[in-house]
Amino acid sequence: MSRKYAAIGAVLGLLAVAIGAFGAHALKEVLDEEARQVYETGVQYQMYHALALILVAILAHIWGESASLRWAARLFLIGIILFSGSLYVLSISGVKVLGAVTPLGGVAFIAAWILIVVSVLRTRQA
Repeated sequence: MSRKYAAIGAVLGLLAVAIGAFGAHALKEVLDEEARQVYETGVQYQMYHALALILVAILAHIWGESASLRWAARLFLIGIILFSGSLYVLSISGVKVLGAVTPLGGVAFIAAWILIVVSVLRTRQA
């Protein structure tokens, strides 16, 4: 689990840099200021949670795999897809209904962070 999610986190971090550079250069003249801010929010949250995915992999390596860490990793991945992905598509396409998907990704992020807390508390008691 730890190597797999560390690799996924690293790839998602790499993609955040590439997607951010694409937005800063190729989309600079295409997107208005509001759409650019939405796009950049997607990039920022993708990078934060790619790093969080690597953190989960490190914790799993140190403490051992657990269901809570496994689900945290999955939820970070789902959150990136739903949250950042919907913001990318929304900013480029202008289809506002996609904004309804974004909070689902946010909920996935929150749930993943809660699972890390649960894992930390369980580990301290052991």
